[in-house]
Amino acid sequence: MTKPRIGFIGIGIMGEAMTRRLLDKGYEVTVWNLEPERLETVVPYGARPAASPAEVATASDVVMLCVLHMAAVERCVFAGDGVAAGGSSTKLVIDLSTADPEGTRQAAGKLKALTGAGWVDAPVSGGPQLARTGGMTVMAGGSDEDFAAAQPLLADMAGNVTHMGPVGAGQTTKIINQAIVGTGYVVMAEALMLAEAAGIDAARLPQCLAGGHADSSLLQRLYPQMQARAFEPPASYARQLLKDLKAVSAFSQGLGLDLKVIEEAVHRYGDYVALGHEISDSAAVVKLYEHDAAARGGG
Repeated sequence: MTKPRIGFIGIGIMGEAMTRRLLDKGYEVTVWNLEPERLETVVPYGARPAASPAEVATASDVVMLCVLHMAAVERCVFAGDGVAAGGSSTKLVIDLSTADPEGTRQAAGKLKALTGAGWVDAPVSGGPQLARTGGMTVMAGGSDEDFAAAQPLLADMAGNVTHMGPVGAGQTTKIINQAIVGTGYVVMAEALMLAEAAGIDAARLPQCLAGGHADSSLLQRLYPQMQARAFEPPASYARQLLKDLKAVSAFSQGLGLDLKVIEEAVHRYGDYVALGHEISDSAAVVKLYEHDAAARGGG
């Protein structure tokens, strides 16, 4: 079967990894990014640069978005040089961004009315390394027809692709994912502080707890990074996780829920970013606890 022509908009840390994965799998990929210098991370590997999202759409059967938030999604799709202005070449938009579920539903309906293109919201989890190797997780929302069209492509990009319901269901699942991840980062930082302060061999904790109820991918992958203070280059940015946690908080409050652990994680990352760590690694939140200890005269 002939592979669809792919457009990829948003060549950040994750977008670069996913674009290179697509190129490795033999897809023709046309790319655009708001900061054009980022295109140099993928063009040498075979990606074709475009001058606008509309030009990407004209050259593509499927357009993938990996941008920061709902406002960026709307700009890339509906601005004067956006995807919707690119004619009817694009049959499907796959939005890999972390965005608002209701905004996603509205954008999908508007694009369908303008061009007839389908929409799958498919936020991801796993970070750039797994995106590069095809091991990330995709949580997808969309009609059965649109998901069926997107599934072979997503399967080439990810190790776990799950259809969670109609448009917006992927973004809703991402909110739950970020609740688990964001609070988990804080728990791992606090576990590390306990281990180091108690004087046990902190580096062996993941090995010791493997297979028990405390075991998790956070313990096995994130905790060792924190313990080794291995934060460069950043795998993810603290400002991004703070943004996501604020979205989790707003979503839960909109449902009438008061989730104390999530609210505390929002405060912890807010404090961390306020110290000047906006573009530092999310995992380096452990530095916040070191700062707190030093402020109390304990370190």
